[in-house]
Order: sequence, then C-alpha cells, then structure tokens
Amino acid sequence: MLEQVLFILHIIISVTLIGLVLLQHGKGAEAGASLGGGASQTLFGSQGSATFLSRATAIFATLFFITSLTLGYATTMRVKPAPDHRMLDSLSGTPKAPD
Repeated sequence: MLEQVLFILHIIISVTLIGLVLLQHGKGAEAGASLGGGASQTLFGSQGSATFLSRATAIFATLFFITSLTLGYATTMRVKPAPDHRMLDSLSGTPKAPD
C-alpha cells in the first residue's frame, strides 16, 4: 500500500519536474524577450522567472531523487533472490544426481 502511494507521488513529481524544465528559458531567451516587450517580467516580478523556476526545479529534482531511492530500496527489500543451489553444488565438489 505504501509503495503504491509512493509510486503515484513519484509520477506526479516527475510530471511536474518535466513541466518546470519545459517552462524555463534557454541561454539565448533574454534577447528574444527584450524584443517582445516587458511582458516576461510581469508574472514573476522584476527578476523574471529564473529564480522562482530554478528553485522549484531544484526542490522537485530533490524530491524525485528521494522517491527514486526509496522505491528502489523498498523493491530490493521486498524481493529476495532465491539461492542458486547449482552454484553451491558445483563449489562443494560433489556432483548431485538430478531429481
């Protein structure tokens, strides 16, 4: 049950992270925004969207890594590999008859 909730949270965080990355401007976007007028500074203040989107991206990236590691740890704790008896038999030196 907890793994399912964590998995759904992981999906929501990853979709949000993708959206935040797509909203950010590239390095050459400042020149295009200056030609289009001052509309790029009205929504996020005079500094623009760089600090808000950068901080939000860093927070969601951290949450994404935490949920990824937690899901990986929960999966490895749930699934225990069965011991390979054939390898152990070959190491002991005595061949075992097939069943």
